[in-house]
Amino acid sequence: MHQKRSFICELPQMKEQPIKIAGWIYHLRVLSQTTFLVVKDATGIIQCVMQTDLNSNLHLRLDDCVEVVGNLIEDPRAPNNWELHVTSIKKLSESAQMLPFNSSAVVENISPEIKIENRPLVLRSEKHGGIFKLQAKMIELFRRYLTENHFTEIVTSKIVASGTEGGTNLFQMKYFEKIAYLAQSPQFYKEQCVAGLERVFETGHVYRAEPHATSRHLTEYYSLDVEMGFISGPEEIIELERGLLNYMFEDLNRTHAKTLESFGQPVLPSMEKAPTWEFGECLERLKTSFGRTDLVDDLDGEAERQLCQLAQQEFGVPAVFVLGFPLSARPFYTAPRGEHGAAQSFDLLFRGLEITTGGQRLHRRSELESALKKKRLEPASFESHLRMFELGMPPHGGFAIGAERLTAQILGLSNVREATLYPRDRNRIAP
Repeated sequence: MHQKRSFICELPQMKEQPIKIAGWIYHLRVLSQTTFLVVKDATGIIQCVMQTDLNSNLHLRLDDCVEVVGNLIEDPRAPNNWELHVTSIKKLSESAQMLPFNSSAVVENISPEIKIENRPLVLRSEKHGGIFKLQAKMIELFRRYLTENHFTEIVTSKIVASGTEGGTNLFQMKYFEKIAYLAQSPQFYKEQCVAGLERVFETGHVYRAEPHATSRHLTEYYSLDVEMGFISGPEEIIELERGLLNYMFEDLNRTHAKTLESFGQPVLPSMEKAPTWEFGECLERLKTSFGRTDLVDDLDGEAERQLCQLAQQEFGVPAVFVLGFPLSARPFYTAPRGEHGAAQSFDLLFRGLEITTGGQRLHRRSELESALKKKRLEPASFESHLRMFELGMPPHGGFAIGAERLTAQILGLSNVREATLYPRDRNRIAP
């Protein structure tokens, strides 16, 4: 009868003998009489002990795929206090004799390009595989919190006829006899869905044809988008994001403490303490504390770091919501804030980097048409979107988080590509 495979995390609770596991060889030490091998699967590692003559014909090496049958023995000297005494072992497939590195190597010593070219070995690494397990949990928590707060998950097209910001920075593609583009954002679609479902969110790839070659930009990234209706101002959106991030951070502190620790990161902070500063106030703070007088309508990377430093000093959290950017620097659909050229728009800066852009949108067709004309954009080009504002559009707003960028900031990674399975940037489209 076929014996069922067990996952390594299940072994301490198992009674039956013998036990079968499968995984990769993570560590290997061959002595004259005894061979010790550590096997890793999706759930953990276990040390296996076998007679060396069992390996005489297999010629096992690191990162081979193996299937192992044996008896589970409690041993406090072994990793996790258990080891498997092998009765039989089968090689399922073998690794190359000269790998560029092994999954058990110190991955920090490997060049970024080699890591990308050999991504499965990085994922098998206990520490660096944890990056993507944490990211997966983060996305799961994003979904769970919003679903529990009356949001509906939507799935929208990534092939579009025009851009959300007037057709700039778009990847063009041939679409039968027409020209189409890859979506920069689900912004128009999530606004339209607010008119039907009131509270919506989406997780999906977006595409930006911006010729960046920096440690913080990607041309394809995974966006966590939120939009909600019947709001009175962007402060409600900020409060929603506070609650969302607190929920995510509290869970990650508990479930991924080992990964945070392995990257030398402190416990993720409570976002309840993160201040909200008006854009003008930020410029004053930068002037007073750092002598900055060079900023006018936006913040540069150094200013983002400096503001987070000030928030850390004053509130004990390296994060700040910056509200009221100049309207001229924001997309046409952004609602104005007061009568002095500010926008109902905010950025969330976290550990020295912008991780969120959000705000309140215009919700009347006439206002959108006026805003388009001020941006020298033709309203007729946006007719299919504008028509939705005749169907009963409530006051609404939302935000978007780049999943890779947030992961990098949580773990203190120096380059967003380290938090991206297969990065797409100006120079890379493979693997």
